[in-house]
Amino acid sequence: AAFPPSSSSREMDPLKNKQNSSFSTPVCVHNPHLDSLKDDILYHFSLGTETHDLPSMFGDVKFVCVGGSPWRMKAFIEYIAAELEMEDPKSEYPNICAGTDRYAMYKVGPVLSVSHGMGIPSIAIMLHELIKLLYHAQCKDVTIIRIGTSGGIGLEPGTVVVTKQSVDATFQPKFEQVILGKTVVRNTDLDQNLAEELLQCSKELGQFETVIGNTMCTLDFYEGQARLDGAFCSYSEKDKQDYLIKAREAGVCNIEMESSVFSAMCKLSGLRAAVVCVTLLDRLKGDQLMSSHEVLNSYQKRPQILVGCFIKKQLMAKAVTS
Repeated sequence: AAFPPSSSSREMDPLKNKQNSSFSTPVCVHNPHLDSLKDDILYHFSLGTETHDLPSMFGDVKFVCVGGSPWRMKAFIEYIAAELEMEDPKSEYPNICAGTDRYAMYKVGPVLSVSHGMGIPSIAIMLHELIKLLYHAQCKDVTIIRIGTSGGIGLEPGTVVVTKQSVDATFQPKFEQVILGKTVVRNTDLDQNLAEELLQCSKELGQFETVIGNTMCTLDFYEGQARLDGAFCSYSEKDKQDYLIKAREAGVCNIEMESSVFSAMCKLSGLRAAVVCVTLLDRLKGDQLMSSHEVLNSYQKRPQILVGCFIKKQLMAKAVTS
């Protein structure tokens, strides 16, 4: 089933609105019930439309980067601030969501950095409130990128994967969710032009290997990803290898736990989206991380470096055009 249309004025066709808004694309919401809310409380952000001036706080946002770890997203905003030379790198960057312990949010200029926790349920909750925040703030032409870590399949550890399409554990490009007892299937396509732009940035950087490929999104870190080291395991090493080889043959380059719902929700909201994850190990060769802390830390910085290069390049191009 496709996502049901809404008669609300809040549902907008990005292409139609593009013609009526100086060729800019607004963020879409699809919920007529929001019209009846006096105050839309973004509970897990500790923000609200009555308590905060969201257009003033977030109206200039053009780039949103999301990742699992609050620490990593703070490190990213510090990195991007230095790259863009917008603020003193030694400045303190307050957590906008300090009123809650669920997520962390940081902002520098047009860049918003938000943590999403681990797994589909956690990132889905965050995305509902993030999309509403961007809508209420009247943001336009927003690009959103998930940066994170993953397990690779047949790739050297440290390789960065830009997702072509998110697939489920049966290698199908779809996200399924049960709503009111019925299974709703949503598309997981991502912006291919954006993926190519990110790949080009990596070539220009020349610092690490980057590929475009499918990403498998699972509901679990252990059995769901064919690991042999969980508390429970009912399959053999050969079963694991056969499954991962089938995944590789289906175009899967890496495995993580958020890309499917991220892709689906960003597509529904009209957000230009990408997933950029570094591989920490080759799952065909093992299940546990054996690299040193220093090596893993250097790998985790690679998506930040790539996305930072992309944002800087975009802002420079816009400045030249202006």
